[in-house]
Amino acid sequence: MNKFIKIFLVTLFLLFTNNAVAQDKIVVLDLKYVLNQSKAGKGAQDFLKDSYTNNIKKFKEIENNLKKEEEDLLNKKTVLSKEEYTKKSDSLRKKVIDYKSQRRAAMDKITTQRAESRATLIKSIDPILEAYIKENNISVVIKKATTLGGSPGNDITKIIVEKLDKVLPSLDLK
Repeated sequence: MNKFIKIFLVTLFLLFTNNAVAQDKIVVLDLKYVLNQSKAGKGAQDFLKDSYTNNIKKFKEIENNLKKEEEDLLNKKTVLSKEEYTKKSDSLRKKVIDYKSQRRAAMDKITTQRAESRATLIKSIDPILEAYIKENNISVVIKKATTLGGSPGNDITKIIVEKLDKVLPSLDLK
């Protein structure tokens, strides 16, 4: 009789704890989608992509000019005096060093802008997400990348994108 009561109490306890867990609302958020598909995210990506391609074109042109200058210098090596050749080759080296530093600075600027725009978007998402959690009594929000599957009804990604588009339609990148 004593074992029966213990088994009954354990079974009853397990039933109630499972019911309590089932009432927790767990949703999924695809943060990568929010960052890439929101209006501000798309705008930032387009701006950064344009900046990158413009920089590549500009630096490719400078690089081609430096190569031509190097070829001209090598062709004139026999004609020029040793002093003049050394002077021009030093000048060319300085131009190459300047080119490399300018290119590195331009790429670093784009990297910094990308990081800043991502941080701005995430800062804008946080209050939206907190408000949505409170409004809908959500217990847990899980990144979609860490889940194996689930009901599409538990995915709040598109809702968050819509709310973000209203709050932050674009980013001001310069």
